[in-house]
Amino acid sequence: MNDTDKPQPDPQPDRPEDSAGQTLTEPATEDRQQEERSRSVLREIVSGDAMAGVLAVFLAVFVGSVMIAATDEGVRETASYITARPSDFFTALWDAISGAYSAMFRGSVFNYLLTEPAQQWRPLTETLKFAGPLILGGLGVGLAFRASLFNIGGRGQMLVAGGAAGYVGFQFDLPTVVHLPLALIVAMVAGALWGGIAGLLKARTGAHEVIVTIMLNYVAYYLLFYALTKEWLLKTPGSVNPKSPPMKETAILPKVLGDQFNLHLGFIIALVAVGVAWWLLNRSTLGYRIRAVGENPHAARASGINVGMTYTIVMMIAGSLLGLAGANQVLGTVTSGVSLDLDASIGFDAITVALLGRSKPLGILAAGILFGALKAGGFTMQASENISVDLVLVVQSLIVLFLAAPPLVRAIFRLPAQEAK
Repeated sequence: MNDTDKPQPDPQPDRPEDSAGQTLTEPATEDRQQEERSRSVLREIVSGDAMAGVLAVFLAVFVGSVMIAATDEGVRETASYITARPSDFFTALWDAISGAYSAMFRGSVFNYLLTEPAQQWRPLTETLKFAGPLILGGLGVGLAFRASLFNIGGRGQMLVAGGAAGYVGFQFDLPTVVHLPLALIVAMVAGALWGGIAGLLKARTGAHEVIVTIMLNYVAYYLLFYALTKEWLLKTPGSVNPKSPPMKETAILPKVLGDQFNLHLGFIIALVAVGVAWWLLNRSTLGYRIRAVGENPHAARASGINVGMTYTIVMMIAGSLLGLAGANQVLGTVTSGVSLDLDASIGFDAITVALLGRSKPLGILAAGILFGALKAGGFTMQASENISVDLVLVVQSLIVLFLAAPPLVRAIFRLPAQEAK
């Protein structure tokens, strides 16, 4: 056989070729892979739940701006002669909307009209103070969501836990290092037991948790009302109002930035709860079981997970978090006490916080701070711009509306459809 008939070695190793038949070098291949990864991340951000949540907030603020303009006297007056002097109308429109939201900013983040730094940043501390119980409540609702449970009983869990914490807070004489932790632990236990009722009934009888928790809200309310009418329980001696005595100083959540600010330890507790919830859901065996039951309880049961026990445990943990929110309301200041409105609608606002945060601890943290800012800024907006604080509630409701209709949000902003996971 001649040398020409023998197979000749390829002088160069095989390399990938592009559509034009040209050989691609390794660096070019790596660059293309990196570009594809970047596009994939961007696509996930744009089409994911986070962007839909942000845009839902944007739409709610936009609709709120329309309502502000529609109710402003200056806008209505200049609208009557808009064809003659349109500049007056647009000036009034800008003044109404910018004035409202700048007032909200001054009341929730930074008051640039003041000169003393402590007073300038005081609004931010008020936002964080309001955010504390909202974050705790949102975690309680969001954790149940991850197990496909709708914990609408946040109000009842807060009332029971707040009453228990208040009883410990004014009935016992203990040192601070014992009194405050004991009150918090009692609140967590009370909330866990009250939430566990719904979980146990769900596990044992299949009772729907929405119906059970709604009914338990009423039971908790009237139990607390009864306790506030008995002096040997929660009623202030000699008082005709259903309110407990103020908490003793040893059971009060201490302020973290000094007496000039109202921000207390409740927000730090909420931050710790966020970290614990994140670890529980993403790094623990129980968290894996919770997520598995939430995705498909039948498959989870087939794989050996005790679904009923998981339901009970989840509702107990959710109740304990909402119990901390109730204790936050009662033990927040030395003048506070137990009353029938101690929940301050946080039990229901927590549902919105959990929805906006997509039931993820870090998302709930951000959503809680946002709603805390709405609460803190709403009062300044009402005082300085004469705009009803109820408009803040309208914005919150619109956020829920748009969150409940993600296809509408995607259609308005022409976002790509979310890819199935």
